Amino acid sequence: MGHSHGSHAHAHGSATRTFALVTLINLAYTALEAGYGFHTNSLALLSDALHNLGDVLGLGLAWAAAALARRPPTGNHTYGWRRATLLSPLANSILLMVFSGALGWEAVRRFSAPPQIPATPVIVVAAIGIAINLGAAWLVKDGHAHDLNKRGAFLHLVADAAVSLAAVVAGLGMLAFGWAWLDPATALLIGIVIAIGTFGLLRDSFNAAMDAVPNSIDQAEVHAFLAGQPGVQAVHHLHIWPLGAGEIALTAHLVRAENEDHDLFIDTTVHALDDRFGINHATLQIERGSQCGHDLHDAAPHHSH
Repeated sequence: MGHSHGSHAHAHGSATRTFALVTLINLAYTALEAGYGFHTNSLALLSDALHNLGDVLGLGLAWAAAALARRPPTGNHTYGWRRATLLSPLANSILLMVFSGALGWEAVRRFSAPPQIPATPVIVVAAIGIAINLGAAWLVKDGHAHDLNKRGAFLHLVADAAVSLAAVVAGLGMLAFGWAWLDPATALLIGIVIAIGTFGLLRDSFNAAMDAVPNSIDQAEVHAFLAGQPGVQAVHHLHIWPLGAGEIALTAHLVRAENEDHDLFIDTTVHALDDRFGINHATLQIERGSQCGHDLHDAAPHHSH
């Protein structure tokens, strides 16, 4: 049996510092927005501040997950706490879906009697929100396509910027034309956009939490690759799952003849899995002799041989 951790360097420390900075920036802006909301009696600003507070909690989850991922393995948690970076975006996406639903409900309720909102403070504070959220999104953008934890935070921040932009547009419309209905209309539109954008994250993070094969990997291709290695007569017990951000595990049983050099084979194969598929935690077990009656395409574990 052989095992490889691959050669990737994991920049968990950098990720933790980034999430900490972004969370604190957003918390400061939420306090500023809430203060102006109370000062001007603007329900729009207070509602957006409440929404931003929810987002700060989501970013806090991402921050905590990045910090937990740095904890070393223990006797009880032999993989460490890497899975926190998979559970955090699941919680993050659920928060976003709840927020978009609440936003849509409030928007529909307001259509019957749109409140008069002082436009200028809404425009100014929301414009500050656009700058802060886009700046924070830029800080976490590196690697967000392959890191669900960063992707959750990135989507949160872009959604916040979109909400702030809609608030600016609504404020301008109310200022120029006195259209009070623009406030609930833009809120409803943003709620729908956020719900659509979040569904993909919810699906991917749920699949990752349930040990699904990562989207970037074709299990049939990995099976064919292993089956094509020198001396391999059969492949079974093949499992591929995400361990955490940027970390993918694989286990497989390979049937090879007894007179082969298994140590060199294992070392070469685990490095090839890392280089070709990004699978950096591969564990291969060699079974010597014949195929032993295993189904070559079986991906489920057998409990007896």
